[in-house]
This record gives sequence, structure tokens and C-alpha cells, in this order.
Amino acid sequence: MSARNRGTELDLSWISKVQVNQPAVLRRAEQIQARRTVKKEWQAAWLLKAVTFIDLTTLAGDDTSSNVQRLCYKAKYPIREDLLKTLNMHDKGLTTAAVCVYPARVCDAVKALKAAGCTIPVASVATGFPAGQTRLKTRLEEIRLAVEDGATEIDVVINRTLVLTGQWEALYDEIRQFRKACGEAHLKTILATGELGSLTNVYKASMIAMMAGSDFIKTSTGKETVNATFPVAIVMLRAIRDFFWKTGNKVGFKPAGGIRNAKDSLAWLSLVKEELGDEWLTPELFRIGASTLLSDIERQIYHHVTGRYAAYHDLPMS
Repeated sequence: MSARNRGTELDLSWISKVQVNQPAVLRRAEQIQARRTVKKEWQAAWLLKAVTFIDLTTLAGDDTSSNVQRLCYKAKYPIREDLLKTLNMHDKGLTTAAVCVYPARVCDAVKALKAAGCTIPVASVATGFPAGQTRLKTRLEEIRLAVEDGATEIDVVINRTLVLTGQWEALYDEIRQFRKACGEAHLKTILATGELGSLTNVYKASMIAMMAGSDFIKTSTGKETVNATFPVAIVMLRAIRDFFWKTGNKVGFKPAGGIRNAKDSLAWLSLVKEELGDEWLTPELFRIGASTLLSDIERQIYHHVTGRYAAYHDLPMS
């Protein structure tokens, strides 16, 4: 991952008078959704690129060491090798960007990836995921323990109460403490945008998170009623752009929750490319949090190569 964002001093003047133009944002979102996607060889190339941005995720109550091991295998071998050979991509080292698990499963993931002989990062959710409604001391200890176990990326959740009540200094201070607890691990801050009340709050929370030193800002936990949406993404991406213009610091973007099919992934890549440019289309600055998306991408690649849709037995690891 890229050099860490060290953050800036808290400057509330950046956000004090901000008002998001919601109708304009919604019009922009409709443009993205209405656009025709790329076809044939171009589509296959973009889908393979999308694979490299995926944080392959399992965050279930019934996670075990065996299904985490299976997840890690899939992260290293995301697309069937014979399909990649046909596309002349078998020797390019194609993997997902990371695997993402609960703190209790970090050791399992680190062990499985080491056994597979690969260096894919392990990301861990933390800080009372998904609600963030635990004491600060507990949340900080959860970060430290995940890092001790080998996580090199930490996906923290913010305390939404601080946003809804306008306690921006308190939010900044909490995220600064998360940053410190991460040590050398990278900090991805989940805003849980579906619970922030307004697009203006989404912009303000994005700015505070970046000022406090977040390396990525992430839309959602995937557990909220409303997760990653294009209007929210547009607001967050423009906050990232504004922060870059003000400070020179590049902060990454991670949509998560509800991104399940290949067509959706292409729309997300297109949005990031148009709002931030090609330099953000790297795993260092763009991730997609997903558990089932990879399966659909592999099915679409299978169809591109063979001309037919896969039966369940054709892609047994999907």
C-alpha cells in the first residue's frame, strides 16, 4: 500500500459552511447508472482489473478457520487458471488486493496465506464492528490485538453519534487515537454512510476522517440497511479530491456492501476514474469490499472465454 496519510491539524473552517447540492449529486449518480458498460475484450480486461481491487471478505458469525483458509486460497487464485491462460494472463500474478476478516480470524488468515506462499495483506475490522458502540478503551485494544496477530490493514468503524450530534472535535480525536493504535498498519475508516443522516454529514465526516490520518475512507460495514450507493460515493470522492488539493495527500476510497455483480464493479471503476483520474485506479488507493462479487466476475470471464455460462460444477471455488 502507498505511503500513509499522516493527517493534518483539525481545521473546522474547512467544513463549517459546507452544504452538499443533493439534486446535482443525484443527477450525476443517474448518469453513472445509465451509462452502457464496455463490451467483449475491453470488458474482460476491466473485470480482471476489478479483481485486483477486491478486499475478499468474510464477516459472518459462523466463520471458522477452514472457511477462512478457503477464502485465502481464492484470494491467491481468484480466476481459474485455464481461463487466465486463454487470456494470456496466467503469469501476471493476479490476486485480490487483500482478505478481510474479523479480529479473531486474523491468525487463521495470516497462517493460510503464509502456507500458500503469498504476501496478500490481511485486513481486520475493528472498534466494535459494525455498530461501534463499545467503550473507546475496548475499541483501541481491539486494533492493537489485530495488529499483533498480523493484520496490516485495519478497517475501523466510527461512532455515528458523534456525526449526528456535530461533535467533530471528538470524532477527530477518536480517529487520531485509532491511527496511533494502528502503528505501521494502514487505517481504513468506515463512515457507515447509511446512518449519517445527510450527504452534508457524509462530506464532513469524510473530511474529519482524512484530517485525522485515515489512509482510506470506506462507505459502509455492509451490515447497514443502506450501504454503498453512487450519491454517497460522489460526495466522498469529491471530499478526497478537495483534501488532495488542500494538502497534497492522496487518500484511498473503498465502497463496500451490496456490490455483488460484475456490471456494478465496472460502474464503480468508471466513477473513480472520472472523479479522481487513473492514478487512483490502483489497489493502493481504491478497494472494493465484497464477498460474492468475485464469483460473478469469474462467471463473466468464463462466459467471455467459452461462450457459455458456467454450471455450478464448472467453478467449484466460487
